[in-house]
Amino acid sequence: MAIGMRVLTVAGLLLAAAAAQAADVNTYHNDSYRTGWNPAESVLTPSAVRKGANGRTFKMIGSVALDDQAYAQPLIKTAQAIQGQGTHDVVYVATESNTLYAIDANDGSVLLSRNFGPPVPINALPGGCGNNGPTIGIESTPVIDPATSTLYLIAYTYTNSVQQYHLHAVDLSTLADVVPAVKVTASAKLDNGITYRFNAAVSRQRSALLLANGNVYAGFASFCDVSADKSRGWVLGWQKDTLTPMAHNELTNVLASAPDNFFLSSVWMSGYGLASNPSTGDIYFVTGNSDYSGTTLDPKKNIAESAVQMSADLSTVKSLFTPPDAVTLENQDTDYGSGGFLLIPPQPNQPFDLGAAAGKDGNLYFFNADNLGTGMSNTNLGTYGVGSCWCGQSYYTAADGTGRVVTSGGDNAAVWKVKSGAHPKLVSLVASQSIGGNQDPGFFTSISSNGTTDGTAVIWAVSRPDGTAQHNVSLFAFNARKGNTLFSGHAGTWPNTGGNSDIVPTVANGKVYVATYKTLDIFGLSSAAPAKQVEASYSPSAMQVALPPGTHEIYGIVKAMKAGMLTVQRRDGSLLTVDTTVAEQTWRYAEPATGNGVILRGSFDAKGVFHADIVLHAKKDPAMWLADR
Repeated sequence: MAIGMRVLTVAGLLLAAAAAQAADVNTYHNDSYRTGWNPAESVLTPSAVRKGANGRTFKMIGSVALDDQAYAQPLIKTAQAIQGQGTHDVVYVATESNTLYAIDANDGSVLLSRNFGPPVPINALPGGCGNNGPTIGIESTPVIDPATSTLYLIAYTYTNSVQQYHLHAVDLSTLADVVPAVKVTASAKLDNGITYRFNAAVSRQRSALLLANGNVYAGFASFCDVSADKSRGWVLGWQKDTLTPMAHNELTNVLASAPDNFFLSSVWMSGYGLASNPSTGDIYFVTGNSDYSGTTLDPKKNIAESAVQMSADLSTVKSLFTPPDAVTLENQDTDYGSGGFLLIPPQPNQPFDLGAAAGKDGNLYFFNADNLGTGMSNTNLGTYGVGSCWCGQSYYTAADGTGRVVTSGGDNAAVWKVKSGAHPKLVSLVASQSIGGNQDPGFFTSISSNGTTDGTAVIWAVSRPDGTAQHNVSLFAFNARKGNTLFSGHAGTWPNTGGNSDIVPTVANGKVYVATYKTLDIFGLSSAAPAKQVEASYSPSAMQVALPPGTHEIYGIVKAMKAGMLTVQRRDGSLLTVDTTVAEQTWRYAEPATGNGVILRGSFDAKGVFHADIVLHAKKDPAMWLADR
């Protein structure tokens, strides 16, 4: 896009939107760029969060019971009519039990709730995949169309032992469907001419929904890399008013064969949403790993390990960027797709659009978003070390009128200034204090500010479980200009520690909303005593799949690998020889890597060798492990 066409600066674009919908959060990370920025927050200034204001201090002011873990980000709709109950500011929260709640955003009362069907139990998932919770239902963040007061969600249901996805369009005032829900289906041609069909039993809908171009878009991934002979990544779309499937879809891997019969190329991004450029309508996302041989990457047939620019109608991959070390990423389970793609809003005097995405290896790639490159190239604008990232970037505009990118790899947030021009770059400004947490590195941030007023920007984040018996998580607030901690406080628990707590705090109207395990906690300024945290019961056995007689489940760290064999150090320090032949032959084998955690299910032979039927990834920290069985 030419400079002359950029009439509004990024501040003008987003602040104009804030004026129209000053306190609403209709989509994951606030907008289709995925900035995570609320530029209309005049109450929660750094001073008010740190020291209080007018006799009030920042604390938990409400805690609401939910029926299950919430992986999705809460959404906010102000001045919303609720049938028979008047008008309320409403927070909409979806859970893994397939329940959608409409909750009064001020007093925490539950106004409406609706269940969309029985969720899928862990025992029905491929390999008993446990990187979530005992059930999977509504996992991705829904999206609201404010023009029609419609919320879109995808529910994962289990009826008569069959997994299905359904896309719903529901009325915000009643939670009733405004048009009949549609079952998610799709098909595409493989490179040998055979038709491959969408398989809900091996497809995980994790990345947040996107509303753009009059369509709803969704990305699909795998369950724990299991059933990799069947599972492939998808990007699908539906016309928003009728839920009619779009004529085109994107199957990320169309190879008919691979050395290990292992496909994937999932679109997961740790729950981050597909992004869209409002000017062009283009869709952006990042894909994960494919065949661990590292030989199947292909810019046309298998866009694994890649940042992707798609046309709005999903007919064309317009450009993509595959890191030059993608083969190593494949071999070592350091896939790029663990992080989301941030589209950086238009910058002053910038002749093309910009974007950024990081992955497990800790590299943040900075892009010309109008032309990412052409596979296996290194045409990105720069590479920055940000820390290993199961995470996604945020963005805000500072008082100088230029953008700030907030990264959150490792356990620190960092602020980078966008330097515009023909050769743009990111300039490091400040890093926050540590957020802690004992799961995979990285976390998710939201930004609030009073427009671009100097010194008003606050970075918000929720830590991952702390390794204690309660598996606590905490809400943090950091001064975006100085990096110092303004607030930290208990924000619930996340006992399903096999799956990362990819929690995104929602900031609006002087309050912060954090959805965790069976609770929605509300934070704000108050002169009253802090609210009491809702107690959420948990049974570790709910996360343990049924084992056949004679079968054991063992956690450990991979110390050595060779063909068909692993050496694993158990939690007591002893070494275990593991034969993985059966797991590999049956595609119940999430490719391990030396130094990483594994879950092994199988049996011992007379010599003490463990024959694994299933090999899954585990967290590196034993505090996140369940008991061996």
